[in-house]
Amino acid sequence: MDSSIFIAHCLSFDEALEQPHFEKTSFRVKKKIFATLDLQKKQATFKLSAIDQSVFCDYDPNNIWPATGAWGKQGWTIFDLAELTDEMIIDALTLSYSNVAPKKLSEKYKR
Repeated sequence: MDSSIFIAHCLSFDEALEQPHFEKTSFRVKKKIFATLDLQKKQATFKLSAIDQSVFCDYDPNNIWPATGAWGKQGWTIFDLAELTDEMIIDALTLSYSNVAPKKLSEKYKR
């Protein structure tokens, strides 16, 4: 997925904002990060549940893996944007937003 398309998807969620986060770009709702984008590495990181993290990582362990240390144990999962389908990335992004956003905002995105 092209980074400009990824950014557009992130910002399409209710009350989503783009802000710098160290050497990355973060996407937040109510000041909480639901995704980051590393433009140099062409990778996105999402906040997933332990079950969703396991499912995605098992599906494609070469292109999806838990973040290192405690971050990965908390569900933060790295996706290689250049190697995965747009549909898979959008699915993970939607789950991540739903995990972080207040219930009032996330309900319309849950399946």
